[in-house]
Amino acid sequence: MHTIRNCKRGRSNPSARGQRIAAFVSWLLVLAGSAAAAQAAVPCKVDAEQRAEAKRGGENRPVESQVVIEDQGSFGNYQIFAQGEDSKLFSAGVEYDRHSWGCLLGAQVDYVAEVLPFVLLDEPADLNYYGVSRSTAKDHVPGIGITPVGFRMIWRDRTAIQPYLMAKGGFLVFTQKAESPNASYENISLRSEIGVQIRMSSRVDLRLGVGDYHFSNAFVVPSNPGLDVMSYMGGIAIHLKN
Repeated sequence: MHTIRNCKRGRSNPSARGQRIAAFVSWLLVLAGSAAAAQAAVPCKVDAEQRAEAKRGGENRPVESQVVIEDQGSFGNYQIFAQGEDSKLFSAGVEYDRHSWGCLLGAQVDYVAEVLPFVLLDEPADLNYYGVSRSTAKDHVPGIGITPVGFRMIWRDRTAIQPYLMAKGGFLVFTQKAESPNASYENISLRSEIGVQIRMSSRVDLRLGVGDYHFSNAFVVPSNPGLDVMSYMGGIAIHLKN
């Protein structure tokens, strides 16, 4: 009986072995994630050190910047912060990105601004006070936009694949009251986006992203349906000489 008890005691517990394996795999994943984050932070850290050294030497090193020729279209309309329905939004313009805010979480942080000379709202032609459609007919309302403030976080800058996260705020102005005949011509716009920039040459990148586009009039008038759309974004980024 004593021998049998020893044999039983020597057997391994399958659940305990599984827990040890899971813990080991988790440790490897954490280690790999930490290494990846450290690797992503290297270019930004090196850039900051080079700029600090240049400043100590009395050299004014130009700030890295780029211009993006961009367009945006929507593929879905939902109601989260706005009540507009059965609508789409399209835009095209020029964005300016400037490396003004150092590094955060291993990413280069840029100031962003844009001008949108082309904006087109595809909305129902017959809307009530609350922005509810009363027919299946459609109307196309042109407009323009300007975004004076925004930020972009971009990782692995100047490499082949560069993930980014961006948010921008500005204004849209339409030729007629948007999303309701009782709303307003002017609207506040908020845009968020995630995507990648793909290196095409030493000065040119291809940018692809998806995100959310919201506009509303912030109740400057009582009728404020607004609009939320899921959007796709694309553009050509041209790095300016520095």
